[in-house]
Parts: sequence; structure tokens; C-alpha cells
Amino acid sequence: MPTRDLKIPAQRHPEKQRRADAPQPKKPDWIRVKAPTSEGYKATRNTLREHKLVTVCEEAGCPNVGECWSQGHATMMIMGEVCTRACTFCNIATGKPPEALDVFEPGRVADAVKKLGLNHVVITSVDRDDIEDGGAAHFAQTIRAIRRQSPHTTIEILTPDFIRCDPSVLEIVVEARPDVFNHNLETVPGLYPEVRPGARYFHSLRLLQRVKELDPAMFTKSGIMVGLGEDKQAVTQVMDDMRAADIDFLTIGQYLQPTPKHHKVDRFVTPEEFKAYEKAAYGKGFLMVSATPLTRSSYHAGDDFSRLRAARNAKLGVV
Repeated sequence: MPTRDLKIPAQRHPEKQRRADAPQPKKPDWIRVKAPTSEGYKATRNTLREHKLVTVCEEAGCPNVGECWSQGHATMMIMGEVCTRACTFCNIATGKPPEALDVFEPGRVADAVKKLGLNHVVITSVDRDDIEDGGAAHFAQTIRAIRRQSPHTTIEILTPDFIRCDPSVLEIVVEARPDVFNHNLETVPGLYPEVRPGARYFHSLRLLQRVKELDPAMFTKSGIMVGLGEDKQAVTQVMDDMRAADIDFLTIGQYLQPTPKHHKVDRFVTPEEFKAYEKAAYGKGFLMVSATPLTRSSYHAGDDFSRLRAARNAKLGVV
């Protein structure tokens, strides 16, 4: 597995410039969702407000928030509301975070998980390049706090890339033993200069490969968006790269432009194309694949984790 940074020219190609200037394609029926109004949604929102917690569901404008919150499922975003990166696909505020990490946040997250009665929880974060360990210890403290209060809850984390940290900080997170370690590649390598300029494709791959080296039993997961301007060959190459890094679980979802200032939608990928990606990914050896227009990292994460675990057991012949 290469560990060097991928060297890609930062300038726009003419075809990409034309694509960026083109009018937005009309949103198809299969991507439309209803506004959240259920009592379950309101109860989840109230619990999160009570514990003063931030969610990526709201900050990133996830289209599935109504469905997930109606069932009490929320993806909690730790380490503040301001990200030190400026990815062009993401709606989370960027800049210099105004404050240090909240030492009481792990306990509040654990309290909320217990109150919501979650069997499976996803914890993510903003990037905090201003912190020496990138927030690795804060992730570990949050995992342990949840374990103390809800020992039967399975925990999935969606982490930053820790690119500006000593490589040993990854061990801090892995030693806390989350059930699933997720880090998203987000897009194909050729679009990194435009879409994810503060990150490096091969670094992210190596991060996930290193998790497996530290704990071979830990499930690893990663995802990409489509509709940013990639082609099918680039997507299948990403699949091959992920399998070379021994990643277990792949998610693929449709990119949706949060505001006119963000990266434009190149096209809306059809449900049939998503099905083809799913079939190809299973053929390459992933234990679990979620590939639909509305797929997001934490969408149906609990049910998917059960299927992921069952798939590994079947592969190992465990009854």
C-alpha cells in the first residue's frame, strides 16, 4: 500500500470548469424526502438540546434527519461546531474554533445515548487541526464514557484523518475499542484538489489500513459520494484501493450541494447505477455495502452493523 501523498495538479481542467459553470441538474423524485414533523423527531431533538450536543445530522443538512430522529437515532458530532478544514462539499462552518475541547462533553454524549436507549451509536467530529492529537484522546474518552453507562451499546466512530498529528495518536483511538472505525475517503483521488483540498487520498487509505494492523478484529468502514464529477472507472478503482487496505464496509451516496457556494452537483446518479456499484463492490470482497442515493455514513448504521457482523461470522463459519 503506498504511503506517499498523491500528487495531483491543483489547477482546474477546462472540462471541470465548464461543469462548474453549468446550471444545476434538476433534483429527481428519488432524492426527495419529507420534512421532519413526527413526535419521535421532536423528542430526539429535545434530548440533544437538553444535553447541549451538536449533531452532524443538522450541521451537514442530512436529508435523512426526519427518518433517523423519528426512531431516536442521531449522529453526535463532538469537538465543537467549527471545522479547521474547508472542504467544498461540506456545510459545516469552517475557520478557527473559538474554544478548547469541552472536557464534560464525553459525559453528556454518554448520558444522551443512555436516555435515547440506543443499541448502536455513531460518533463523529469536526476536524481539529489546532489540537496536538487532533482530538484522538477526546474520541477515546467519549467511547469509554458510553461504555460505562451503556455497556451493551455498539459504538461506531467516524474520525478525521489526523494528518497533522504524530501517527501514534491513532493507537489512542483504537485502544478504546470502538466496534466500527470509519473514516471517509469522500471522493475519487482526482477530485481531491477541488473537493477535499486539506486531505490526502493515500494518507486516508493508510489510516484505515493501520487500524487493521493495530486490531485485525476491528471493523473498518469508508464511504464516498458520487455526482461530484467522477467517472465509473475511478469509483471502481477506489473500491480496489479500499479492499487493498482491507476495508470491510463501503458506503456510496449521492452528493447534494448544500448551498450555491459549494461544489456543484455534476449529475444525479440513478438507483440502477447505485445497484450496479453495490454488485461490483460485493464482487470485490466487501463484507457489507450500502449504495443508494440517500446513503450516508450513519444511515441505518445499527441495522447495517448487525448485517456486517453476520457476514463476518458466515465467512468464518461461526454459528
